[in-house]
Amino acid sequence: MGQLLLVRHGQASWGGDDYDVLSPLGWEQSRMLGLAFAGRELVPEVVVQGGMRRHRETATGVSEAAGWDLPTPVNDPGWNELDHIGVLAAQRTPVFAGPEPTPAEFQEWFELATARWAAGEPGEYVETFADFTARVAESMERTADLVGANATAVVFTSGGAISWVAASLLLGPDAPPEHAVHLWTNLNRVVVNTSVTKVVVGRRGPTLVSFNEHVHLESDGLSYR
Repeated sequence: MGQLLLVRHGQASWGGDDYDVLSPLGWEQSRMLGLAFAGRELVPEVVVQGGMRRHRETATGVSEAAGWDLPTPVNDPGWNELDHIGVLAAQRTPVFAGPEPTPAEFQEWFELATARWAAGEPGEYVETFADFTARVAESMERTADLVGANATAVVFTSGGAISWVAASLLLGPDAPPEHAVHLWTNLNRVVVNTSVTKVVVGRRGPTLVSFNEHVHLESDGLSYR
């Protein structure tokens, strides 16, 4: 069987001037995952990365630590994260205790905003939830075609995209939309930075085997945002 290993990027620079840059912890998480892959002697035939800087930097950190000598990664912006800035902007900004939100305050704001967006409520969104899930599904199909029957692809992407792949595979195409949204929301809440989600591709198509593996992280290397 072919397999896709979906890797969430390392911790980005939350609260910094440019979120789309790995933090020092994010680089360390990438190194830890690369060493774990090396320990398993895992060398993929294909590396795919989304179009965001944090995807590229995570791919670089993992590849260097794993000792991979591979062709240039396939760039597929379909694996990009949702436009969280636009989604937050469409939600009324809450009042925070300080000048900047704490991680807990930001998480609550983010969950309210994404719930509104995923429910299809009106707003000036660059991309609707339906469009987001459609492009992730298309990227999933393209990547599955790349691995074929025997190859392994490591995909560097984001938590929202990984959560949609997992939710859609668990529920199947006939699930009520509200069930898929509910499951996606719950999965997206817990995706760990540099966690690995495994999808195998066989005669029946893609199947979710595991979600959010992060045993490579030490206790002080764990982060969700």
